[in-house]
Amino acid sequence: MANRTPIGKPLSLKPIGRLIDGVLFKDALDDRARVPHSRAMSKKASQGPKGLRQFLDLEQQEAWLEGRAALADAAERPDSIEQRIKYAPRFQRLLRRPPAPELFGILELYGRTCVPIPRATERYYWSVSCLPSTSDKPLIRVNASWMELFTLYADGDDLRARFILHLSDFTADGSLAPETIDEAFLERSVRAPEDLSYTFPLGSDIFIVKIRGSASIRDFLTDPRALRAIRRFNLTHMNRGRNAYQASHSYSVADYMLGEGVS
Repeated sequence: MANRTPIGKPLSLKPIGRLIDGVLFKDALDDRARVPHSRAMSKKASQGPKGLRQFLDLEQQEAWLEGRAALADAAERPDSIEQRIKYAPRFQRLLRRPPAPELFGILELYGRTCVPIPRATERYYWSVSCLPSTSDKPLIRVNASWMELFTLYADGDDLRARFILHLSDFTADGSLAPETIDEAFLERSVRAPEDLSYTFPLGSDIFIVKIRGSASIRDFLTDPRALRAIRRFNLTHMNRGRNAYQASHSYSVADYMLGEGVS
């Protein structure tokens, strides 16, 4: 079992603009410089809690990470009719895709178990995009801060997924050494070993896991160690500040993530 790394330590990224396995990883300093109005922030505001820490202190986050506490979420969600209308055509196209029913089921599982207080933090600290216009042609993508968290793709009539995680959660000793990757655990975390593949960029605590088949995606999401790793990575980036992908948020897809979709 890998060492359990505490939350709250920011991810350190290398030079800007690295394209790894189709994912663009930007330098953290460069990202901060791009956040609107960041230079105009008052000294008091810049010293206050950022990101998820405005809602949950580190003890509450740690309890949720370890599965020791259920968090009280907001009673109401933010919403925008204009935003819904903007992405309505894409959502209608998504509904017509063969794997849509299974996709919505997996999204509901992800939203319920992998995102802390998802209703209170929707759009501004995490978002989900519908048929984003990127070269890899995903069906949906979940983001927080400047980072991709989780992506689902069509695989014939089924699905495949990409998770971005911390490498240290998948090494036998909790290190960043790729040669200590816990392959036995990874093979057990899905329905069949051939359903899972992975890559990792050298020098970063980042691990890219790709899974084929909705059954194996569900297995990975419900494995306790994998679930903890997903939660820890999501906490890292939700704690970094406001979500940079607010403009691409699809409330209609988020309805399903939050258990409010119409079957």
